[in-house]
Amino acid sequence: MLGDVEAEAAAVMRLAGGAPLRSTLDVTDPGDWLALDSRTRGVPWYRTHFVPEWERSAPLSADLSQLDESRLALALCHSDGRIRQEAVRHAARYPGLLPLVVIRCADWAGPVREGARQLLREALDADSASALASLILRVGRRDRGAFGVDVLGQILRRASRGQLAALFTDPDRVVRRFAYRLAVEGRLLRPAELARAAARDEDTVVQDLCSTAALTALGDDEEAYEDVLPHLLSARNPRTRSAGVTGLRRAGWSERAEPFLGDRSALVRACARYVIRQRGGDPATWYRERCTVPDDPETAPGAVIGLAECGNRSDAGLLWPLLTHPTAGVRARAVAGLRTLDCVDAKRLQPLLNDPAASVVRETTVALLPWAKELPADWLLERIRSARPRHVRIAAFRLLDARGGVVGLRAAVALLEDPDAKLRTWAGQSVQRWRPSADVRGREAEVGELLDRSRHLFSDHELRRRRWMVGWDR
Repeated sequence: MLGDVEAEAAAVMRLAGGAPLRSTLDVTDPGDWLALDSRTRGVPWYRTHFVPEWERSAPLSADLSQLDESRLALALCHSDGRIRQEAVRHAARYPGLLPLVVIRCADWAGPVREGARQLLREALDADSASALASLILRVGRRDRGAFGVDVLGQILRRASRGQLAALFTDPDRVVRRFAYRLAVEGRLLRPAELARAAARDEDTVVQDLCSTAALTALGDDEEAYEDVLPHLLSARNPRTRSAGVTGLRRAGWSERAEPFLGDRSALVRACARYVIRQRGGDPATWYRERCTVPDDPETAPGAVIGLAECGNRSDAGLLWPLLTHPTAGVRARAVAGLRTLDCVDAKRLQPLLNDPAASVVRETTVALLPWAKELPADWLLERIRSARPRHVRIAAFRLLDARGGVVGLRAAVALLEDPDAKLRTWAGQSVQRWRPSADVRGREAEVGELLDRSRHLFSDHELRRRRWMVGWDR
């Protein structure tokens, strides 16, 4: 709910007026509690314009027992440590203030910190620990913040399986990591459950943690692999699939790794090659067999780039015919493979800059960047015109920019008023970082005119300096 200085300041004012906490901030969002704490103590107007009655009379010995929940929340965030210490003593009356008690557990003032820690030990249970886990772990990254994390771990280790399992789907990935570490440590999940978690979760740390734990728990039980490996091998994320492929060797099923030689992920392909080699196979032969027919619709893009990853320069002969394959992914991987094998031929790849598939044009651009000066300038300049497809225009401009010189400046200036906002921005950046090269000599007039057309990008002094650099104002 909170997110900027004005909103946070308004929230403090509403709490000072007695507005309920739940209507002022999102009590389930750790960020709101941390923002309330920092804003209450960090804004000078709080101390000058909002001075509670109890603070006016006797700020250090005041009886805070009469304060309602909202004002006691502000007292827990007060800039004076003695008031925070007094507020901690009364915070137990309002369970809703436990998040601020968590924050005070990392307070710089020792008496405040000790009082908050004692209260947290007494008040925290499995249910509240689950609700506060995200905040506790965020505060745990601060100096003196480890106490709350330790208490959280102690509570959750004693929690029921269901209470801990609720954290496995928490939107905060740090909470999920913490919960799965506790589950692995306590051996609370079966290998198949860990494998499903690794396949389902989007966080790479959880994927690695759960997949490794699942395979470790299996040991030498080959039958149990039937319950685990299918989950790992069918996962969308490549880290989990790679763990499953590696597990095939431990299970004695190395032959099942062959289909993964053509996986879309380089990591999975590398693991599959390792497994195949360990049983005496030759992955390069497998790749060559699948790249022999140039127009085979069954050719997998992963098999094409896989050939380049483990083949040699002679394999380029199998990749060149694939540049006309009907599948865009195969064409793109063929270009990437030629670049990997250091077999780029600029003239043969140049026509692919007109390819209808953006992925093919992107790969071709990357492959041709080192040879940008060998490409015909007029041919590239014609392809930055607005009538061309956007991905073709971007590729042509990237190559012209890499070419530099007068041609690069001419292309950038031509795009300064382009309808495409991103192209305009990239063109402006190109002009600003442009520096004269050897081909400027004899073309000072054209360069001076181009710089004048882009004068809005420079101060008057910088424009004069640029013109002087090319010899136009000397």
